[in-house]
Amino acid sequence: MITKVKSFEELTKLELYGLLQLRSEVFVVEQDCVYQDVDGKDEKALHVLGIKDGKIIAYTRLFKPGDYFKESSIGRVVVARNERQYDYGKRIMEASIKAIEDHFNTTRIKISAQCYLQKFYSNLGFVSVGEDYLEDDIPHIAMIKN
Repeated sequence: MITKVKSFEELTKLELYGLLQLRSEVFVVEQDCVYQDVDGKDEKALHVLGIKDGKIIAYTRLFKPGDYFKESSIGRVVVARNERQYDYGKRIMEASIKAIEDHFNTTRIKISAQCYLQKFYSNLGFVSVGEDYLEDDIPHIAMIKN
Protein backbone atom coordinates (compact mmCIF):
# COMPACT_ATOMS: atom_id res chain seq x y z
CA MET A 1 0.00 0.00 0.00
CA ILE A 2 1.23 3.47 -0.84
CA THR A 3 -0.13 6.57 0.85
CA LYS A 4 -0.90 9.97 -0.60
CA VAL A 5 -1.91 13.12 1.26
CA LYS A 6 -4.09 15.53 -0.69
CA SER A 7 -6.24 18.58 -0.14
CA PHE A 8 -9.83 18.40 -1.37
CA GLU A 9 -8.90 20.46 -4.43
CA GLU A 10 -6.07 18.06 -5.31
CA LEU A 11 -8.28 14.96 -5.31
CA THR A 12 -9.13 13.59 -8.73
CA LYS A 13 -12.75 12.70 -9.47
CA LEU A 14 -11.82 9.01 -9.32
CA GLU A 15 -10.08 9.43 -5.94
CA LEU A 16 -13.06 11.30 -4.51
CA TYR A 17 -15.43 8.63 -5.83
CA GLY A 18 -13.19 5.86 -4.43
CA LEU A 19 -12.89 7.32 -0.95
CA LEU A 20 -16.63 8.03 -0.72
CA GLN A 21 -17.37 4.51 -1.96
CA LEU A 22 -15.07 2.99 0.68
CA ARG A 23 -16.56 5.11 3.47
CA SER A 24 -20.07 4.10 2.39
CA GLU A 25 -19.17 0.39 2.11
CA VAL A 26 -17.83 0.28 5.66
CA PHE A 27 -19.65 2.93 7.69
CA VAL A 28 -23.11 2.76 6.11
CA VAL A 29 -23.43 -0.80 4.76
CA GLU A 30 -21.08 -2.97 6.89
CA GLN A 31 -21.74 -1.14 10.15
CA ASP A 32 -25.43 -0.71 9.28
CA CYS A 33 -25.35 2.95 10.28
CA VAL A 34 -27.57 5.42 8.49
CA TYR A 35 -25.88 8.81 8.79
CA GLN A 36 -24.85 11.77 6.65
CA ASP A 37 -21.33 10.82 5.57
CA VAL A 38 -21.03 13.64 3.03
CA ASP A 39 -21.19 16.28 5.77
CA GLY A 40 -19.69 19.38 4.15
CA LYS A 41 -16.39 18.97 6.03
CA ASP A 42 -14.39 17.20 3.32
CA GLU A 43 -13.57 20.53 1.68
CA LYS A 44 -11.65 21.66 4.80
CA ALA A 45 -9.85 18.35 5.36
CA LEU A 46 -6.61 16.83 4.21
CA HIS A 47 -7.25 13.36 2.82
CA VAL A 48 -4.89 10.44 3.40
CA LEU A 49 -5.38 7.77 0.77
CA GLY A 50 -4.08 4.22 1.11
CA ILE A 51 -3.79 2.83 -2.42
CA LYS A 52 -3.14 -0.76 -3.47
CA ASP A 53 -3.30 -1.95 -7.07
CA GLY A 54 -4.80 1.39 -8.09
CA LYS A 55 -7.71 1.16 -5.62
CA ILE A 56 -8.28 3.10 -2.37
CA ILE A 57 -8.31 0.46 0.35
CA ALA A 58 -7.61 2.67 3.38
CA TYR A 59 -8.43 6.27 4.18
CA THR A 60 -8.50 9.00 6.82
CA ARG A 61 -9.33 12.68 6.82
CA LEU A 62 -7.40 15.23 8.85
CA PHE A 63 -8.33 18.60 10.30
CA LYS A 64 -6.08 21.35 11.56
CA PRO A 65 -6.61 22.65 15.10
CA GLY A 66 -9.89 24.53 15.37
CA ASP A 67 -11.52 23.11 12.23
CA TYR A 68 -13.23 20.20 14.00
CA PHE A 69 -11.92 20.03 17.56
CA LYS A 70 -9.70 22.47 19.44
CA GLU A 71 -6.85 20.06 18.63
CA SER A 72 -5.92 18.69 15.21
CA SER A 73 -7.91 15.56 14.46
CA ILE A 74 -8.10 12.37 12.46
CA GLY A 75 -11.45 10.99 11.41
CA ARG A 76 -13.22 8.64 9.02
CA VAL A 77 -10.51 6.03 9.63
CA VAL A 78 -11.38 3.13 7.38
CA VAL A 79 -9.83 0.04 5.81
CA ALA A 80 -11.63 -2.17 3.29
CA ARG A 81 -12.93 -5.34 4.93
CA ASN A 82 -10.90 -7.69 2.72
CA GLU A 83 -7.65 -5.78 3.46
CA ARG A 84 -7.75 -5.62 7.28
CA GLN A 85 -5.44 -8.56 7.92
CA TYR A 86 -2.44 -6.70 6.41
CA ASP A 87 -1.85 -4.04 9.11
CA TYR A 88 -3.05 -1.25 6.79
CA GLY A 89 -5.01 0.37 9.64
CA LYS A 90 -1.79 0.95 11.56
CA ARG A 91 0.01 2.15 8.43
CA ILE A 92 -2.70 4.64 7.42
CA MET A 93 -2.80 5.99 11.00
CA GLU A 94 0.99 6.38 11.12
CA ALA A 95 0.87 8.24 7.79
CA SER A 96 -1.94 10.42 9.16
CA ILE A 97 -0.04 11.29 12.35
CA LYS A 98 3.02 12.21 10.28
CA ALA A 99 0.88 14.32 7.91
CA ILE A 100 -0.54 16.26 10.86
CA GLU A 101 2.98 16.94 12.12
CA ASP A 102 4.18 17.96 8.63
CA HIS A 103 1.19 20.02 7.49
CA PHE A 104 -0.17 21.47 10.76
CA ASN A 105 3.06 21.64 12.80
CA THR A 106 1.53 19.99 15.86
CA THR A 107 1.68 16.63 17.60
CA ARG A 108 -1.51 17.03 19.66
CA ILE A 109 -4.30 15.03 18.02
CA LYS A 110 -7.84 14.23 19.13
CA ILE A 111 -9.97 11.43 17.74
CA SER A 112 -13.47 10.14 18.35
CA ALA A 113 -12.76 6.41 18.45
CA GLN A 114 -15.20 3.56 18.23
CA CYS A 115 -14.88 1.90 21.65
CA TYR A 116 -13.97 -1.53 20.31
CA LEU A 117 -10.86 0.04 18.70
CA GLN A 118 -9.56 1.62 21.91
CA LYS A 119 -6.62 -0.81 22.23
CA PHE A 120 -5.66 -0.25 18.57
CA TYR A 121 -5.47 3.52 19.09
CA SER A 122 -3.74 3.13 22.48
CA ASN A 123 -0.95 1.23 20.72
CA LEU A 124 -0.49 4.34 18.52
CA GLY A 125 -0.07 6.58 21.58
CA PHE A 126 -3.65 7.78 22.09
CA VAL A 127 -5.07 8.02 25.62
CA SER A 128 -8.78 7.84 26.45
CA VAL A 129 -10.35 10.93 27.98
CA GLY A 130 -13.82 11.20 29.49
CA GLU A 131 -16.72 8.80 29.30
CA ASP A 132 -18.04 6.69 26.44
CA TYR A 133 -20.76 8.31 24.33
CA LEU A 134 -22.97 7.37 21.42
CA GLU A 135 -22.21 8.80 18.00
CA ASP A 136 -24.68 7.66 15.34
CA ASP A 137 -25.79 4.92 17.80
CA ILE A 138 -22.24 3.47 17.97
CA PRO A 139 -20.27 3.63 21.27
CA HIS A 140 -17.31 6.01 20.99
CA ILE A 141 -14.69 7.51 23.28
CA ALA A 142 -12.58 10.63 22.91
CA MET A 143 -8.83 9.96 22.74
CA ILE A 144 -5.87 12.35 22.71
CA LYS A 145 -2.28 11.93 21.52
CA ASN A 146 0.28 14.47 22.73
